Amino acid sequence: MTFTGVPPGGWFGEGTALKREVYRYNIQALRASVVAGLPLETFHWLIDNSLGFNRFVMNQLNERLGQFIAAREFDRLNNPDLRVARNLAALFNPVLFSGVGDLLRITQQELAYLVGLSRQRVNEALIHLQEEGLIRVEYGGLRILDLQGLRTRMIDRRNRDNQVTEKNL
Repeated sequence: MTFTGVPPGGWFGEGTALKREVYRYNIQALRASVVAGLPLETFHWLIDNSLGFNRFVMNQLNERLGQFIAAREFDRLNNPDLRVARNLAALFNPVLFSGVGDLLRITQQELAYLVGLSRQRVNEALIHLQEEGLIRVEYGGLRILDLQGLRTRMIDRRNRDNQVTEKNL
Protein backbone atom coordinates (compact mmCIF):
# COMPACT_ATOMS: atom_id res chain seq x y z
CA MET A 1 0.00 0.00 0.00
CA THR A 2 1.30 3.47 -0.87
CA PHE A 3 0.23 6.69 0.79
CA THR A 4 0.45 10.23 -0.45
CA GLY A 5 -0.61 13.57 0.94
CA VAL A 6 -2.59 16.20 -0.90
CA PRO A 7 -2.62 19.40 1.15
CA PRO A 8 -5.12 22.24 0.59
CA GLY A 9 -5.00 23.56 -2.96
CA GLY A 10 -3.65 20.26 -4.28
CA TRP A 11 -4.69 18.66 -7.54
CA PHE A 12 -4.49 15.02 -8.58
CA GLY A 13 -5.74 12.70 -11.30
CA GLU A 14 -4.59 14.61 -14.38
CA GLY A 15 -2.71 11.59 -15.79
CA THR A 16 -5.77 9.37 -15.52
CA ALA A 17 -7.96 12.08 -17.06
CA LEU A 18 -5.55 12.55 -19.98
CA LYS A 19 -5.65 8.81 -20.72
CA ARG A 20 -9.43 8.65 -20.18
CA GLU A 21 -8.89 5.74 -17.80
CA VAL A 22 -10.96 4.67 -14.85
CA TYR A 23 -9.28 5.94 -11.68
CA ARG A 24 -7.36 2.96 -10.27
CA TYR A 25 -6.53 4.31 -6.83
CA ASN A 26 -8.44 4.43 -3.57
CA ILE A 27 -8.79 7.94 -2.24
CA GLN A 28 -9.67 8.57 1.37
CA ALA A 29 -9.87 11.95 3.06
CA LEU A 30 -8.45 11.71 6.55
CA ARG A 31 -10.36 14.74 7.80
CA ALA A 32 -13.27 16.93 6.70
CA SER A 33 -12.41 18.10 3.18
CA VAL A 34 -13.87 19.98 0.28
CA VAL A 35 -13.12 18.11 -2.93
CA ALA A 36 -14.06 19.39 -6.36
CA GLY A 37 -14.19 17.24 -9.47
CA LEU A 38 -13.73 18.43 -13.01
CA PRO A 39 -15.89 16.53 -15.51
CA LEU A 40 -13.79 14.57 -17.99
CA GLU A 41 -15.31 16.28 -21.03
CA THR A 42 -14.62 19.71 -19.53
CA PHE A 43 -11.04 18.65 -18.79
CA HIS A 44 -10.52 17.59 -22.42
CA TRP A 45 -12.27 20.69 -23.77
CA LEU A 46 -9.82 22.79 -21.74
CA ILE A 47 -6.88 20.71 -23.02
CA ASP A 48 -8.09 21.30 -26.61
CA ASN A 49 -8.89 25.00 -26.23
CA SER A 50 -6.85 26.63 -23.48
CA LEU A 51 -3.12 27.22 -23.76
CA GLY A 52 -3.05 28.31 -20.11
CA PHE A 53 -4.72 25.09 -18.96
CA ASN A 54 -2.28 23.07 -21.08
CA ARG A 55 0.63 24.82 -19.38
CA PHE A 56 -0.93 24.18 -15.99
CA VAL A 57 -1.35 20.45 -16.70
CA MET A 58 2.14 20.18 -18.22
CA ASN A 59 3.64 21.86 -15.12
CA GLN A 60 1.63 19.52 -12.88
CA LEU A 61 2.87 16.45 -14.73
CA ASN A 62 6.46 17.69 -14.70
CA GLU A 63 6.35 18.42 -10.97
CA ARG A 64 4.65 15.10 -10.26
CA LEU A 65 7.37 13.24 -12.18
CA GLY A 66 10.03 15.08 -10.19
CA GLN A 67 8.15 14.28 -6.98
CA PHE A 68 7.98 10.60 -7.94
CA ILE A 69 11.70 10.39 -8.67
CA ALA A 70 12.51 12.23 -5.44
CA ALA A 71 10.23 9.88 -3.48
CA ARG A 72 12.21 6.89 -4.71
CA GLU A 73 15.38 8.65 -3.57
CA PHE A 74 13.84 9.39 -0.14
CA ASP A 75 12.89 5.73 0.24
CA ARG A 76 16.56 4.81 -0.09
CA LEU A 77 17.81 7.23 2.56
CA ASN A 78 19.19 5.44 5.60
CA ASN A 79 18.91 8.54 7.79
CA PRO A 80 15.34 8.67 9.15
CA ASP A 81 15.62 12.37 10.01
CA LEU A 82 16.48 13.14 6.38
CA ARG A 83 13.61 10.97 5.15
CA VAL A 84 11.15 12.88 7.32
CA ALA A 85 12.66 16.25 6.34
CA ARG A 86 12.58 15.58 2.60
CA ASN A 87 9.06 14.11 2.70
CA LEU A 88 7.81 17.13 4.65
CA ALA A 89 9.44 19.47 2.14
CA ALA A 90 7.72 17.61 -0.72
CA LEU A 91 4.34 18.47 0.83
CA PHE A 92 5.23 22.15 0.40
CA ASN A 93 5.81 22.04 -3.36
CA PRO A 94 4.57 25.47 -4.55
CA VAL A 95 3.46 24.13 -7.95
CA LEU A 96 1.58 21.05 -6.73
CA PHE A 97 0.28 22.49 -3.45
CA SER A 98 0.04 26.26 -3.74
CA GLY A 99 -2.40 26.67 -0.86
CA VAL A 100 -0.62 24.91 1.98
CA GLY A 101 0.96 27.97 3.66
CA ASP A 102 3.54 27.29 6.38
CA LEU A 103 1.36 25.14 8.67
CA LEU A 104 0.69 21.55 7.72
CA ARG A 105 -2.25 19.92 9.49
CA ILE A 106 -0.94 16.38 9.82
CA THR A 107 -0.67 13.86 12.64
CA GLN A 108 2.50 11.99 13.41
CA GLN A 109 0.76 8.75 12.42
CA GLU A 110 -0.22 10.18 9.00
CA LEU A 111 3.35 11.37 8.49
CA ALA A 112 4.62 7.93 9.51
CA TYR A 113 2.44 6.34 6.81
CA LEU A 114 3.79 8.77 4.20
CA VAL A 115 7.42 8.31 5.18
CA GLY A 116 7.29 4.57 5.81
CA LEU A 117 8.57 4.71 9.38
CA SER A 118 7.00 4.02 12.75
CA ARG A 119 5.16 6.83 14.52
CA GLN A 120 7.72 6.65 17.31
CA ARG A 121 10.64 7.09 14.89
CA VAL A 122 8.86 9.98 13.15
CA ASN A 123 8.33 11.60 16.56
CA GLU A 124 12.07 11.33 17.26
CA ALA A 125 12.89 12.81 13.84
CA LEU A 126 10.48 15.70 14.41
CA ILE A 127 12.21 16.47 17.71
CA HIS A 128 15.57 16.55 15.90
CA LEU A 129 14.20 18.74 13.10
CA GLN A 130 12.75 21.12 15.67
CA GLU A 131 16.12 21.26 17.49
CA GLU A 132 17.71 22.16 14.13
CA GLY A 133 15.26 25.08 13.80
CA LEU A 134 13.65 23.68 10.66
CA ILE A 135 10.14 23.08 12.04
CA ARG A 136 8.01 23.71 15.09
CA VAL A 137 5.69 20.98 16.31
CA GLU A 138 2.33 22.50 17.19
CA TYR A 139 -0.96 21.09 18.32
CA GLY A 140 -2.53 19.41 15.31
CA GLY A 141 0.32 20.01 12.89
CA LEU A 142 3.77 21.20 11.96
CA ARG A 143 4.92 24.73 11.21
CA ILE A 144 7.70 24.96 8.67
CA LEU A 145 10.34 27.48 9.74
CA ASP A 146 13.02 26.75 7.12
CA LEU A 147 11.65 25.07 4.00
CA GLN A 148 14.93 25.39 2.10
CA GLY A 149 16.70 23.77 5.02
CA LEU A 150 14.28 20.83 4.94
CA ARG A 151 15.03 20.43 1.23
CA THR A 152 18.80 20.74 1.33
CA ARG A 153 20.36 20.50 4.76
CA MET A 154 22.24 17.34 5.56
CA ILE A 155 20.95 16.31 8.96
CA ASP A 156 23.25 13.78 10.53
CA ARG A 157 22.55 13.72 14.23
CA ARG A 158 24.88 10.76 14.78
CA ASN A 159 27.93 12.68 13.56
CA ARG A 160 26.98 15.77 15.57
CA ASP A 161 26.43 13.68 18.71
CA ASN A 162 29.75 11.88 18.20
CA GLN A 163 31.58 15.19 17.85
CA VAL A 164 30.02 16.48 21.07
CA THR A 165 30.97 13.26 22.87
CA GLU A 166 34.56 13.50 21.63
CA LYS A 167 34.82 17.11 22.82
CA ASN A 168 33.52 16.11 26.24
CA LEU A 169 36.15 13.36 26.61
